[in-house]
Amino acid sequence: MSALGINLPGLITQLVSFLILFFLLYKLLYGPVTKMLDQRAEKIKTSLEAAEEARKQAASSAEHVERELAAAREEGQRLISDARDAANRFREQEQVRTRQEIEQTRQRALADIARERDQAVEEVRREFADLAVTAAEKVVGRSLDRTAHAEVIDRVLKEGLVERKN
Repeated sequence: MSALGINLPGLITQLVSFLILFFLLYKLLYGPVTKMLDQRAEKIKTSLEAAEEARKQAASSAEHVERELAAAREEGQRLISDARDAANRFREQEQVRTRQEIEQTRQRALADIARERDQAVEEVRREFADLAVTAAEKVVGRSLDRTAHAEVIDRVLKEGLVERKN
Protein backbone atom coordinates (compact mmCIF):
# COMPACT_ATOMS: atom_id res chain seq x y z
CA MET A 1 0.00 0.00 0.00
CA SER A 2 2.90 2.20 0.34
CA ALA A 3 3.23 2.05 -3.41
CA LEU A 4 -0.08 3.76 -3.65
CA GLY A 5 0.96 6.40 -1.19
CA ILE A 6 -1.18 5.10 1.59
CA ASN A 7 0.33 4.90 5.04
CA LEU A 8 -1.39 2.05 6.82
CA PRO A 9 -0.79 3.21 10.42
CA GLY A 10 -1.89 6.76 9.46
CA LEU A 11 -4.94 5.37 7.67
CA ILE A 12 -5.90 3.26 10.68
CA THR A 13 -5.33 6.22 12.98
CA GLN A 14 -7.44 8.43 10.79
CA LEU A 15 -10.08 5.70 10.47
CA VAL A 16 -10.22 5.20 14.26
CA SER A 17 -10.31 8.99 14.79
CA PHE A 18 -13.10 9.27 12.23
CA LEU A 19 -15.12 6.50 13.89
CA ILE A 20 -14.63 8.05 17.34
CA LEU A 21 -15.61 11.45 15.98
CA PHE A 22 -18.58 9.88 14.17
CA PHE A 23 -19.65 8.05 17.36
CA LEU A 24 -19.27 11.21 19.46
CA LEU A 25 -21.14 13.34 16.93
CA TYR A 26 -23.85 10.68 16.65
CA LYS A 27 -24.29 10.47 20.41
CA LEU A 28 -23.79 14.12 21.28
CA LEU A 29 -25.14 15.94 18.26
CA TYR A 30 -27.13 13.77 15.85
CA GLY A 31 -29.29 12.09 18.54
CA PRO A 32 -30.40 15.30 20.29
CA VAL A 33 -30.86 17.19 16.98
CA THR A 34 -32.91 14.31 15.56
CA LYS A 35 -34.92 14.12 18.77
CA MET A 36 -35.46 17.89 18.69
CA LEU A 37 -36.52 17.76 15.01
CA ASP A 38 -38.90 14.88 15.77
CA GLN A 39 -40.39 16.84 18.66
CA ARG A 40 -40.69 19.90 16.46
CA ALA A 41 -42.36 17.84 13.72
CA GLU A 42 -44.74 16.34 16.30
CA LYS A 43 -45.53 19.83 17.66
CA ILE A 44 -46.23 21.13 14.14
CA LYS A 45 -48.39 18.07 13.41
CA THR A 46 -50.30 18.62 16.68
CA SER A 47 -50.71 22.33 15.88
CA LEU A 48 -51.98 21.53 12.38
CA GLU A 49 -54.44 19.00 13.80
CA ALA A 50 -55.58 21.53 16.42
CA ALA A 51 -55.95 24.19 13.71
CA GLU A 52 -57.98 21.76 11.56
CA GLU A 53 -60.13 20.86 14.55
CA ALA A 54 -60.61 24.57 15.36
CA ARG A 55 -61.56 25.22 11.74
CA LYS A 56 -64.10 22.40 11.84
CA GLN A 57 -65.48 23.68 15.14
CA ALA A 58 -65.67 27.20 13.75
CA ALA A 59 -67.52 25.91 10.69
CA SER A 60 -69.81 23.85 12.93
CA SER A 61 -70.35 26.85 15.20
CA ALA A 62 -71.11 29.03 12.20
CA GLU A 63 -73.66 26.49 10.96
CA HIS A 64 -75.12 26.22 14.46
CA VAL A 65 -75.33 30.00 14.77
CA GLU A 66 -76.96 30.17 11.33
CA ARG A 67 -79.51 27.54 12.33
CA GLU A 68 -80.19 29.39 15.59
CA LEU A 69 -80.62 32.67 13.70
CA ALA A 70 -83.00 31.01 11.25
CA ALA A 71 -84.97 29.52 14.14
CA ALA A 72 -85.01 32.90 15.89
CA ARG A 73 -86.23 34.59 12.70
CA GLU A 74 -88.98 32.00 12.31
CA GLU A 75 -89.94 32.40 15.97
CA GLY A 76 -89.98 36.18 15.54
CA GLN A 77 -92.17 35.92 12.45
CA ARG A 78 -94.48 33.52 14.28
CA LEU A 79 -94.71 35.90 17.25
CA ILE A 80 -95.44 38.83 14.94
CA SER A 81 -98.10 36.79 13.16
CA ASP A 82 -99.62 35.74 16.49
CA ALA A 83 -99.62 39.35 17.67
CA ARG A 84 -101.32 40.47 14.46
CA ASP A 85 -103.91 37.72 14.80
CA ALA A 86 -104.52 38.64 18.44
CA ALA A 87 -104.83 42.32 17.50
CA ASN A 88 -107.30 41.48 14.72
CA ARG A 89 -109.35 39.28 17.06
CA PHE A 90 -109.33 42.01 19.71
CA ARG A 91 -110.34 44.65 17.16
CA GLU A 92 -113.17 42.46 15.88
CA GLN A 93 -114.35 41.73 19.42
CA GLU A 94 -114.26 45.43 20.25
CA GLN A 95 -116.15 46.28 17.07
CA VAL A 96 -118.81 43.68 17.88
CA ARG A 97 -119.04 44.94 21.48
CA THR A 98 -119.25 48.55 20.28
CA ARG A 99 -121.95 47.68 17.74
CA GLN A 100 -123.91 45.88 20.46
CA GLU A 101 -123.57 48.87 22.78
CA ILE A 102 -124.64 51.21 19.99
CA GLU A 103 -127.63 48.99 19.19
CA GLN A 104 -128.59 48.80 22.88
CA THR A 105 -128.28 52.57 23.19
CA ARG A 106 -130.34 53.00 20.02
CA GLN A 107 -133.02 50.63 21.33
CA ARG A 108 -133.12 52.49 24.66
CA ALA A 109 -133.33 55.82 22.82
CA LEU A 110 -136.15 54.51 20.62
CA ALA A 111 -137.97 53.19 23.69
CA ASP A 112 -137.45 56.54 25.47
CA ILE A 113 -138.69 58.42 22.43
CA ALA A 114 -141.75 56.17 22.11
CA ARG A 115 -142.50 56.49 25.84
CA GLU A 116 -142.10 60.28 25.75
CA ARG A 117 -144.23 60.48 22.59
CA ASP A 118 -146.93 58.36 24.21
CA GLN A 119 -146.76 60.53 27.33
CA ALA A 120 -146.97 63.68 25.22
CA VAL A 121 -149.90 62.28 23.21
CA GLU A 122 -151.65 61.22 26.41
CA GLU A 123 -151.04 64.62 27.95
CA VAL A 124 -152.33 66.35 24.81
CA ARG A 125 -155.42 64.09 24.90
CA ARG A 126 -156.13 64.98 28.51
CA GLU A 127 -155.59 68.65 27.83
CA PHE A 128 -157.71 68.46 24.69
CA ALA A 129 -160.44 66.49 26.47
CA ASP A 130 -160.48 69.02 29.30
CA LEU A 131 -160.56 71.88 26.82
CA ALA A 132 -163.28 70.23 24.75
CA VAL A 133 -165.45 69.53 27.80
CA THR A 134 -164.89 73.06 29.12
CA ALA A 135 -165.72 74.50 25.70
CA ALA A 136 -168.81 72.31 25.40
CA GLU A 137 -169.94 73.35 28.89
CA LYS A 138 -169.58 76.99 27.94
CA VAL A 139 -171.41 76.45 24.67
CA VAL A 140 -174.19 74.42 26.21
CA GLY A 141 -174.18 76.42 29.38
CA ARG A 142 -174.47 73.49 31.72
CA SER A 143 -172.22 70.82 33.25
CA LEU A 144 -171.55 67.70 31.21
CA ASP A 145 -170.48 64.24 32.35
CA ARG A 146 -166.70 64.41 32.00
CA THR A 147 -166.16 60.63 31.96
CA ALA A 148 -168.61 59.98 29.13
CA HIS A 149 -167.29 62.87 27.10
CA ALA A 150 -163.64 61.84 27.79
CA GLU A 151 -164.41 58.39 26.34
CA VAL A 152 -166.00 59.92 23.25
CA ILE A 153 -163.05 62.27 22.77
CA ASP A 154 -160.50 59.43 23.19
CA ARG A 155 -162.33 57.36 20.58
CA VAL A 156 -162.35 60.29 18.15
CA LEU A 157 -158.67 60.99 18.72
CA LYS A 158 -157.74 57.32 18.16
CA GLU A 159 -159.72 57.23 14.95
CA GLY A 160 -157.99 60.44 13.87
CA LEU A 161 -154.54 58.93 14.57
CA VAL A 162 -155.40 55.79 12.61
CA GLU A 163 -156.50 57.90 9.65
CA ARG A 164 -153.26 59.98 9.79
CA LYS A 165 -151.07 56.87 9.75
CA ASN A 166 -152.84 55.59 6.64
